[in-house]
Amino acid sequence: MANELLALVLAGTKTASCGALRDFPDATARPQVGRRDVVLDGQGRRAAVIETVEVTVRRFDQVDEEFAFEEGEGSRTFGEWRESHRAYFERNGGFSPDMELLCERFRLIEILP
Repeated sequence: MANELLALVLAGTKTASCGALRDFPDATARPQVGRRDVVLDGQGRRAAVIETVEVTVRRFDQVDEEFAFEEGEGSRTFGEWRESHRAYFERNGGFSPDMELLCERFRLIEILP
């Protein structure tokens, strides 16, 4: 899955990501606007550099279609995005419609050799 998501970042299709806020208990590990991070491939190799341009916290049921589209998951409908993310969160610690998500928008800075 990491390689699939990386390919979307490298293609410019994926410019956003989200995760359960509960998975970021240490505030220093959260994305920060202006910070640059290295993206790793599925084998843990450095593949790209991204820069965070926006960080928001919003409830799952407040994520809009624009943000879902920017996550770059292909031709999925908004309903399919919601269902796939609900299933993901259920597998990884629990889901509720009012759970808080850390939502990040980023831009690709560099593809690494």
